[in-house]
Amino acid sequence: MRIQGLTVTVLGLLVSASSWAADCPALLQGSLPELRGKGQIELCERFAGKPLVVVNTASYCGFAPQFEGLEATYKAYHEQGLEMLGVPSNDFKQEDADSEKTAKVCYANYGVTFTMTKAQPVRGKDAIPLFVELANQSSAPKWNFYKYVVDRKGKVIGNFSSLTKPDDPAFRAAIEKAIASQ
Repeated sequence: MRIQGLTVTVLGLLVSASSWAADCPALLQGSLPELRGKGQIELCERFAGKPLVVVNTASYCGFAPQFEGLEATYKAYHEQGLEMLGVPSNDFKQEDADSEKTAKVCYANYGVTFTMTKAQPVRGKDAIPLFVELANQSSAPKWNFYKYVVDRKGKVIGNFSSLTKPDDPAFRAAIEKAIASQ
């Protein structure tokens, strides 16, 4: 009896986990390595049902000072549910191969508190699934600090070039639309 009860419990957990994965939007399938530490960021678990900004970053890019504006935006809207995911990439040859140096730039130099991953490919045939889906729904990043605003259902509602600063009214309006989405 006890073994049978355990089996039912285990099966119940498996069913729950599989329905959770089935409810997860394509954009949030999978996981990425966290920038600081050895853990994984389970995208669906962390971001499903939440408005989200995804931005590909590079520590040695001329747009790196946007980290400050992104952090200010994150702080301004986080209480309303906004999440932000920074994905460093060397696709444009401006990211360090050493994650510790990337972390120093993000956390020490710019005071980033939003979620950051280790460096990932974000365009072309090697792009990670997150960026493949972002490109499918809008377009691939054309340079570092390309920003995507995603609604609560995992749909891109706006994408913004590197030239768009985090305090840009159109970018902020897209974030507010994502927050208001159901």
